[in-house]
Amino acid sequence: MDRLLGLLRLMRPRQWVKNSFVLAPLVFAGAFVDRYAVQQALLAMVLFCVASSAVYIVNDIKDIERDRRHPKKSRTRPLAAGVVSIPAALGLLATLYCLLIWGWFVQPAVVLVISGYVALNLAYSFVLKNQPVLDIFTVAFGFVLRVYAGAQSLAVPVSSWMFVTTLCLALYLAAIKRRQELGQRGSEGRDVLERYTVALVDRYAEMAATGALVFYSMFVMSAQPDLVITVPVVLFGLFRYWYVVEKLEGGESPTDALLSDGPLLATVAVWVGACMWVLWPAARS
Repeated sequence: MDRLLGLLRLMRPRQWVKNSFVLAPLVFAGAFVDRYAVQQALLAMVLFCVASSAVYIVNDIKDIERDRRHPKKSRTRPLAAGVVSIPAALGLLATLYCLLIWGWFVQPAVVLVISGYVALNLAYSFVLKNQPVLDIFTVAFGFVLRVYAGAQSLAVPVSSWMFVTTLCLALYLAAIKRRQELGQRGSEGRDVLERYTVALVDRYAEMAATGALVFYSMFVMSAQPDLVITVPVVLFGLFRYWYVVEKLEGGESPTDALLSDGPLLATVAVWVGACMWVLWPAARS
């Protein structure tokens, strides 16, 4: 049982919430009342969960020795803690890749995007994670690929505004993650942190947050004016997340920050509900 739980932890299911970005085109295309479209979008999200878990396994295998020296990761990472062996991890990795191969025959366009995501993250694990600025942009671009995969699953176009908004939001989250890593443990966790300062990544985060808000507002006003009621909700969400980072010492893991803060979760729920309420008439017409 411990081994099975360790294999599950190795896949990091808590991080799968990030793959909900795949569903964004489903909402904004007004296709959420179409059962087939919902099924296709959910399948695309599942395939992205498989791919992201495979990426985590590769990263954990590569960083096993570093993780064993880390005060927290040595206990929470199954490989570093000795709960899961490397051969078992490789077996799980092969299974996940087989699932992606199966996905190619079901959603080839989506798996093509996922292949780009996997390749990007392999480059990140072995090279880009140690390159300042590039490391943040690589993480952020993964979210853009999630949105694009969602659009491919529905065969719908995606507004350029949505892409740039997603990029800015993801840059904001990635910069905050680096800020918290740097502020809480210095450069111990990652080599690249030696090349950052808290003040620098603060400016990155501020610029990205401003861009996310501006581009989202422009997207709303140009494509879906009725969604202007969601702009204050987005602004509140950005403020609340920064509060969680500053006062509650969250943000090192955006997923943990979201799942552990009730007001932040409620903000996301209100935003999703408002979007669906506004877009519902168009979806049914």
